[in-house]
Order: sequence, then C-alpha cells, then structure tokens
Amino acid sequence: MDAPALQTRGLRKAYGAREALRGVDLEVGPGELVGLLGPNGAGKSTLVKIACGLVRPSSGEAHVAGSVAGSGPARAALGYLAETFSFPAWMTADEVLVLHQRLTGSNGGAAERERLLAAVELSSAAAIRVQAMSKGMQQRLGIAQAMVGEPRMLLLDEPTSALDPMGRRVVRRLLETLRDQGVSVLLNSHLLSEVELVCDRVAILREGALVAGGAPSELIQPRGLEVELASGVRRFPDTTRDAVPGIVAQLVADGEQVFGVRMLASTLEDVYLEAMGGQAEPT
Repeated sequence: MDAPALQTRGLRKAYGAREALRGVDLEVGPGELVGLLGPNGAGKSTLVKIACGLVRPSSGEAHVAGSVAGSGPARAALGYLAETFSFPAWMTADEVLVLHQRLTGSNGGAAERERLLAAVELSSAAAIRVQAMSKGMQQRLGIAQAMVGEPRMLLLDEPTSALDPMGRRVVRRLLETLRDQGVSVLLNSHLLSEVELVCDRVAILREGALVAGGAPSELIQPRGLEVELASGVRRFPDTTRDAVPGIVAQLVADGEQVFGVRMLASTLEDVYLEAMGGQAEPT
C-alpha cells in the first residue's frame, strides 16, 4: 500500500511564545485533493513551509510520500506554487520551465515542457516572455512549474486567485486530471466555491488547530425546503427530502399554485464561518 502523499502527526511549531501550530494531524492520500482553509494567522503557511522543509517543527512529525519532510526524497516528491511568486521577466515560458527542470533535476526535456504548457493551455505562449504575459497566464505558468518532475504531491497556494472564470475552469479540469493520475494536491484557497467544486475533503485551521474537516458533502447540512407559490415563498425548516411530495400535494389540495420547489442546504462558506466563530473573511 502506498504511503500517504502528506502526513502530519502531532505537528507543533512555536515562534517564541506564539504557537503557530498546535498538534495538527493531517493526511492527504494518493490522488486526493484536500482544501486547506483558515484565516490569516491560522497556521496554513507554517504547515506548508514544514512540508517543504523550509521550517522545522517544534515537535511532532511530517512526512511526504513516506519520507521525512525536507529530506531529499521528500523534496523530489513535492511540487510547490507559492501565493506570491515572481519569474525572471526576460525569460520565455519555455525558459522558465527549463530553469525549473535544472533545479529539480528533471530529465523530461522538451517533451515534458510541451506537455506541461499544454496542460495549462499555454502551448501557444512557449516563446512569450514573462513580462508580456497577463497575470492569469503567469499564474498558469506557475502551476506548470510546480508539476515539473512529476511530483506525487502538489502544494498550491491560491492557484486561481488571478484567474478569470475560464482560467479557473482550466485549473479545475487540470486538478481532476491529476487526481485521476494519482497525484495528490493540498489546495489553499479563499475561493470557497472552487474548493467545494473540486476538493474531496477540506481541513479548516483556526489558531493553529484543526477545528473541522471532512468531505464537503459531509460538512454541509440540510436546512429545509423552500416552495415558490403564487402567494409568495414559503419555507419549511427541518424538512427532509422524503417529506417533499406530501408537502407539495397538501399545498395543491389547499388551492395553492406551486411554481418551484428547492431543498435548502448550508454552504461550505456557512461551515467555514461557523468554524471561525463568525469571522467574516476566509483568506
């Protein structure tokens, strides 16, 4: 059985008196997409830096593809896109990937570069310099460089933040393809609708602790029924799906005209805000 792509156990990190992480247990399985959510200061960046080997934990452990985070095998299994990144402005897209092939020791050559640019729909931009690219094109190039060397685990920090709806769809399709290929992704994003669409599970951090987690479908709770009538909208809280036919039949028998029926449910944003104790802005 393959080792988890990322696994932390009792992970703690203190900066002086401040605890950035307080005993975090997190696992990302092979081919799993996990959304990492939490406000500024929740510990997301510290967790990612530990996984990359840039920061050492105060206690606990972190492994990437079965190897200690920061070791040579762990680094080789990892691809990373930082939220704030910058490529040399004078380089072309192809040259950026050549540079990262050298840095990672990838021997994929031109075939790998062509494949990665095609995956992020930048095939026609191979010879375009970074300084001439839109922010969205640079963002997609950043995702391509994270995939150099065919890593088993991708850490993507706000990968769709600069993209328009079409660009976000490209990234969604790419993430789904990677999942089918067995590549794992830890996705940090403030776009909860995107996380809800693509992630298998979410993990919510608050003040260094994991306060909620699970599949979006498990976290989201039903919130009753809404029926659009000629006389207005009526809501039936705490109503299950099985009760809908009977409610509609009774309304019709009472002489009401029914124009629409909608089951209500909480959203991932609702779940997030509840976990945050009502804090308004996911970041």
